Amino acid sequence: MSTGQIVQIIGPVVDVAFPSGTELPAINNALKVDRGADNEDLTVEVSLELGDGVVRTIAMDSTDGLQRGMQVTDTGAPIEVPVGDDTLGRMFNVLGETIDKGPQFGPDAERMPIHREAPAYDELATSTEVLETGIKVIDLLAPYIRGGKTGLFGGAGVGKTVLIQELIHNIAQGHNGISVFTGVGERTREGNDMYHEMKESGVLKQTAMVYGQMNEPPGARMRVALTGLTMAEYFRDEKHQDVLLFIDNIFRFTQAGSEVSALLGRIPSAVGYQPTLATEMGQLQERITSTKNGAITSIQAVYVPADDYTDPAPATTFAHLDATTNLERSLTQQGIYPAVDPLASTSTALTPEIVGQEHYEVATEVQHTLQRYRELQDIISIWEWMNCLTKKRQLLDARVVSNSSCHNHSLLRKPLLESLENTLRWKIQFVALRIFGR
Repeated sequence: MSTGQIVQIIGPVVDVAFPSGTELPAINNALKVDRGADNEDLTVEVSLELGDGVVRTIAMDSTDGLQRGMQVTDTGAPIEVPVGDDTLGRMFNVLGETIDKGPQFGPDAERMPIHREAPAYDELATSTEVLETGIKVIDLLAPYIRGGKTGLFGGAGVGKTVLIQELIHNIAQGHNGISVFTGVGERTREGNDMYHEMKESGVLKQTAMVYGQMNEPPGARMRVALTGLTMAEYFRDEKHQDVLLFIDNIFRFTQAGSEVSALLGRIPSAVGYQPTLATEMGQLQERITSTKNGAITSIQAVYVPADDYTDPAPATTFAHLDATTNLERSLTQQGIYPAVDPLASTSTALTPEIVGQEHYEVATEVQHTLQRYRELQDIISIWEWMNCLTKKRQLLDARVVSNSSCHNHSLLRKPLLESLENTLRWKIQFVALRIFGR
């Protein structure tokens, strides 16, 4: 293993020089910085070769206390993290170290590198199946695909994380499935709350949790998604099991990549994002797929800056998704949860060949009715208000508002784990009684 020393430190960027004639570490290799006997080694990852035996690295933890001249050792491999059944019920950081106060994994534990190639074309599965979530509006109008990628789009505070929590609970309860939750650049408080809620509900024992929160360096936030994905890939490729991969929030992955790109001196692209945005997103998303061994079904929360869907970050993510669930702020302002816009949400699975003729006809009729209501919404509101002359009419107006198409009607409100069969049975009541509050 090659040994060098630090020659420059700029925030989370560390330049390391190796002696002339020494083999330089490969791109993405993990290096260990010796911080003395009283401190743990710092892991940095090689990002660039600057020439003259110098490589530029990104730190996975704080660089406080580093000095020029400190010894750095090449591990000869990328970051490797624990995998397997022992990871279930545990919480990890980007390096695969446990952060739940439980015992650490020893050197003999099975590990895999976080940088891996996507499955070859001849390994991919070709069948398409629907994954029932137990949430009516999703299962009926924008069904998720087993082994597919789904995006939960919305601005700040519209309920993306809460919806992910509900999906984890429903799928663990209804399908007895294994899940990997990856918190990318989100609030530490949310991660702590989710851990304790999952522990109390009993689904933690079937879930591995990986966190790189917003207070951590950009290198950790950028690579933590790969750590969670690697754990999910093990269950698919080695255990031949289906696994659910939840990523909250994929926008923070892009944001961290933008910070790293600027630190490496790359010229920014549109709106300040990194010029390698599409490549980095593609390398992550192409590893999330169904193979002949099993399937990774990914549900990704996507923060939309300023509710602008043309922003390069969410726009780049769109291209990789099989289904989208759009959460609207206007619905949260009315107290509607989950705040799913049934007309803006889409799914490639909503075809007669995949969901069946009955499901397809019910969904299209519901969409048509909702669209017609939206077109007439202003007229209906004016007409109802003009007729609210008596106390009785005022009470009726309140009932109409509370039962309007996107408010409290039974079809779109979320019960606990509703089957698709029961959802389809609501067709007549929804169309005839609920849409206009009659």
